[in-house]
Amino acid sequence: MSFQQRGGFSLNRNQKTDLVNALHNTFNGSASVVIVHCVGLTVAESTDLRLKMREANCNFKVTKNRIARIALKDTKYQHMESMFSGPTAIGSSEDPVMAAKVLVNFAKVNEKLTIVGGGLEDKLLTSMDVEALAKLPSLNELRGKLVGLLKAPATKVLRVILEPASQVLRTISQKSKQQ
Repeated sequence: MSFQQRGGFSLNRNQKTDLVNALHNTFNGSASVVIVHCVGLTVAESTDLRLKMREANCNFKVTKNRIARIALKDTKYQHMESMFSGPTAIGSSEDPVMAAKVLVNFAKVNEKLTIVGGGLEDKLLTSMDVEALAKLPSLNELRGKLVGLLKAPATKVLRVILEPASQVLRTISQKSKQQ
């Protein structure tokens, strides 16, 4: 009995081409890609994971390995081809850290999701590398820290410049109250 006869579905050539092109564009547009195995996720768990990924501006796609391997060709992630076996899904993001952060945090509380590895630009990442990447601050967190660092010296300089004038005003105010 074939997959289609058991109630599965079959894709025609155009649909497969569209899937390959969409996945190829995902690989090209992502700063990082995380490969996971997800076995036995319930609909609620899968929906929860997709929601968390979407909230973090990340993509999450369950994919056919053969289509993913074809889509990897001529991308910076083509060296990840060997990771596509078993029940595979892909997390990706323009932020190099966010997909790893969300998937690693989800995997910590749900044993049905396993980190296989990934890629950061043209570097192959093991599952341990992905976990280390997840501990780094995201681009938005780094931007916030940078703005804080840049803003702090300006505030201090302004305070130093204004302080002598404030002291003079306080002295004049004190003298006027005394008279």
